[in-house]
Amino acid sequence: MSEDLISRVTGVIAKTQKIPPETVTIDKSFEELNIDSLDGINILFALEGEFDVDIPDDAARGIRTVREMVEGIEKLLAAKSQAAESPQ
Repeated sequence: MSEDLISRVTGVIAKTQKIPPETVTIDKSFEELNIDSLDGINILFALEGEFDVDIPDDAARGIRTVREMVEGIEKLLAAKSQAAESPQ
């Protein structure tokens, strides 16, 4: 997982939640950041826009930490990249 990806995800979370970026670290849980389910939905929409990906609802429900969010985005970006490279 790249520092750039971590930085972008934590930046989106901080901006969406209007909290200082330095408080959003890879090891924080959403509970520690006072992010409830409604906030989580807003973050998901913001991340979908930032990375031009679709986050499946079932996958989103299981995300409880910043690390899980970054790992999920990483997988979606890898799948998107692979799909773009393979011929149709």
